[in-house]
Amino acid sequence: MLADDCDIGPWCVLTGPVTLGAGVRLVANVQLNGPVTIGASTIAYPFVCVGFPGQDVKFTLSMPTPGVRIGTNCILREHVTIHAATKPEVPSIVGDNVFMMASSHLGHDGRIGNNVILVNAAILAGHSVVDDNATIGGGCAVHQFTRIGRMAFMSGGTAVSMDVPPFCIVADRQRIAGINRVGCRRGGMPRDHITQLDRAFREVFRGHLPRLEMIQRLTELGQDCPPVMEMARFVSEAKRAICPGPGRPPRLLTTWLHYQRRGKSVPEMQEGDESM
Repeated sequence: MLADDCDIGPWCVLTGPVTLGAGVRLVANVQLNGPVTIGASTIAYPFVCVGFPGQDVKFTLSMPTPGVRIGTNCILREHVTIHAATKPEVPSIVGDNVFMMASSHLGHDGRIGNNVILVNAAILAGHSVVDDNATIGGGCAVHQFTRIGRMAFMSGGTAVSMDVPPFCIVADRQRIAGINRVGCRRGGMPRDHITQLDRAFREVFRGHLPRLEMIQRLTELGQDCPPVMEMARFVSEAKRAICPGPGRPPRLLTTWLHYQRRGKSVPEMQEGDESM
């Protein structure tokens, strides 16, 4: 089903059930493999590929898929790829007002919220979730099943396989560094709530508290601060580990200390060996 005012440029290929809303523009050489639904006023630039099978060895072409659903007013720049869901219940989802820059990727069964920015070559693995107003920097990588909280910010070139709490900044691999104050201010958050988020980060995420203590302290601090309470809910719902703050030593340093305490020499790492 195509709206009357869709603009489909040269060499575009639409296969299977495809629904395009009012004002959708496919610039050129765009490939849509249905089921695909794209909301009004979304623009897809050359070599965007949407709806092809997910990169999952368990999925075969004979299996049913709900495909991909993209919201309104999105911008998909050159070479963006969005793969179809492998589970029959829910499609891979991109929300409204999402900006996916060149070569960014959403894997199968992933979900991107509203007003999210993926900078060039940012990649989201299958089943990953990015909540509203988050920014994923250039060259970032998000592991499968990992969640990125609302208004979180990942600095370029970082990677995570642990959940990133709302309003936090990822400044290094598997590590949060502080609160995304700029994003919070731009989002209209009151100053006293930002101050309370800073306090919550210092008391809960800078150290290495057990999960139950994290939830308890965040709930206490969030009684008069909805953003902190949102952090508490995020942590309580997490199925993966939570990215640690700067108070926890890096993994390689922890391994070195482990060997030092036992009077052993640290084994030399071979080129390409990151097992430690």
